[in-house]
Amino acid sequence: MKKLLMYSLSMLMGALGANAQQLDATPIPTSSVQKMITTLEAKYGQDESFRIKRGVEQTAMLWRASDGSVANFEQFVTDGYEADAAKLDALFNKLSRAFEIMNGYNLRMTMDLKKPLDLDWGPVEPIDEIVGSFNPFAHLADDLYANKMAFMVSLNFPTYSLAEKTQMGPKWSRKQWAYARMGDMFTSRIPAELKQRATKISVDAEKYISDYNIYMGNLLTDKGQSLFPADMKLITHWGLRDELKSNYANKQTGLQKQQLVYAVMKRIIDQSIPKDVINSGKYQWNPVTNVVTDNGKPVTAASEPNTRYQVLLNNFNVTKEFDQYYPGKPTFLQSNFEYGMEIPQADVEKLFREYLASPEIRKVGKLIASRLGRKLQPFDIWYDGFKSRSSINEDELSAKTRAKYPTADAFKADMPRILGELGFTPEQQQFLQSRIKVEGSRGAGHAAGTGMKGDYSLLRTRVGKAGMDYKGYNIAVHEFGHNVEQTITMELVDSYMLNGVPNTSFTEALAFLFQKRDLELLGIPENNPRKRDLNILDNAWSAYEIMGVSIVDMEVWKWMYAHPTATAAELKDATIAIAKTVWNQYYADVFGSKDEPVLAIYSHMIEIPLYLSAYPIGQLIQFQVEEQVEGKNFASEVNRMFTQGRIVPQLWMKGAVGSEISTAALLNAASKAVDNVK
Repeated sequence: MKKLLMYSLSMLMGALGANAQQLDATPIPTSSVQKMITTLEAKYGQDESFRIKRGVEQTAMLWRASDGSVANFEQFVTDGYEADAAKLDALFNKLSRAFEIMNGYNLRMTMDLKKPLDLDWGPVEPIDEIVGSFNPFAHLADDLYANKMAFMVSLNFPTYSLAEKTQMGPKWSRKQWAYARMGDMFTSRIPAELKQRATKISVDAEKYISDYNIYMGNLLTDKGQSLFPADMKLITHWGLRDELKSNYANKQTGLQKQQLVYAVMKRIIDQSIPKDVINSGKYQWNPVTNVVTDNGKPVTAASEPNTRYQVLLNNFNVTKEFDQYYPGKPTFLQSNFEYGMEIPQADVEKLFREYLASPEIRKVGKLIASRLGRKLQPFDIWYDGFKSRSSINEDELSAKTRAKYPTADAFKADMPRILGELGFTPEQQQFLQSRIKVEGSRGAGHAAGTGMKGDYSLLRTRVGKAGMDYKGYNIAVHEFGHNVEQTITMELVDSYMLNGVPNTSFTEALAFLFQKRDLELLGIPENNPRKRDLNILDNAWSAYEIMGVSIVDMEVWKWMYAHPTATAAELKDATIAIAKTVWNQYYADVFGSKDEPVLAIYSHMIEIPLYLSAYPIGQLIQFQVEEQVEGKNFASEVNRMFTQGRIVPQLWMKGAVGSEISTAALLNAASKAVDNVK
């Protein structure tokens, strides 16, 4: 699961948060703002007071000298404000249609331009990077302000804070919610140059990660042995992690392989990895001793020059430039959660830290050590023994998936059957299949939604020359879950402005629900009477792992803000120190070892700023949704929940499962599951 590409309208238009403002001072004086509020209230009455005040103030804050004089502003407000309910609804519908057209075609253009970078089309040429980093959205917001469409939105559709949405939202109609989401669209004026530069840096980071492969057949043990297939090439960190997981079923060389993979991970984290073994099969390499050889002869090999941390630093430096467009200049760490996830960062961090410190998780850790018959090792944060596949050799699974899916098209052709297994009707099967396109990816894989009805979502996963191996299939099932959500929430939600989900955690939740059924969908039944308990334990342990990684991600961003002039080398040292601190706080007592850096391996942290928290929140949502669908038709429940669209997270959860996001349900269930499995 490399990356979920979600483009909300507010992000595409450059609105990264409510009530943001351009550095250039507005030319509209307070006296003019008050004059227009008084004038409109006198004309339309006090019942319109809130909309008038919020709309006029928002429009004045966004107005620039280039948009016209104070007199022009006052004339626009006088002519543009719409108080009649029927006319306001007509205005909303026309604007909504316009934004769907612009959003849909610009997003399609973006994804098509990036195909040479995203798909396995051979070597990436410099022109591919130039074309792929072009952002067709970069000047769109400027154009919409210039022709006054943006101001029609800001004047007539007020923006609401997260606190206001949380308090007022339960009483809103669907139309009021749609109006509020339109009001979120134009809340800042970020320079096109900055957006374009941010896109370039993002694409560069994506390419760096997509090309970070390890040739596993070239890894050597201290005895000079090669434990992995000669043609195995794994991307970091996803491929390496999944290889670790797959070896719990290997009783002969599994542990030795896992230890070797973990040695590779540590070399990547501390950047002592020789640069000549990255995405290259030219040399042999012992990751434990860090000796590089060429046909048995040692060669001098320079380490990667802190590139990993320079990529992270580049992301940070461009991202923090957006902060200045917020009143009070909050950090991206704050705004990402407040306006992106719509759950305050402090609340998310508190939720994670309480979970990590819980006694219930320690019970799970003891159970895993007992099942393994040995002391836990750091890479056992990815223990996979609660799943059915953990007892099946992955080579056998890959043989089955390669035969079943020799091409990406073969997976697409099988989609109706997969959906049927999940309870979707024949009509739904054909509809969903028609809205999804499957392609072989260059990286680990990702899903990309659409920006308009009638378009198709993209499912991308690795498909080798011999077909789709089990890792590719497992990722494909995960991404298929994203595509189903993307299609439902675009095509079946009652208003375009409400398309999507509250935040990326919700689409991750459905993707996880699909992914955990991968063997079942492959025709491998699970008859274990303890299936439910084992699934709970797997979910609980996985959340334990990713919450720690997420805390590291947050703490690294806090550190970067505290040290804005840091070098890549300093960032590397700080990241490793933070990872070890979090390990010592929440993992050392479970694993029996201190100062482990493993929590810093995640590629998401390098490539996608502060995305990691979406996964553990998604897992909590997944568990609560899983409990809700137990004994019910899976497809019907998915349709019911996800057609709620993009309302605020906690309200969505109440509508879906009757309660807010919580760790209590999963922890309590995990504690009981440990007792049952014992």
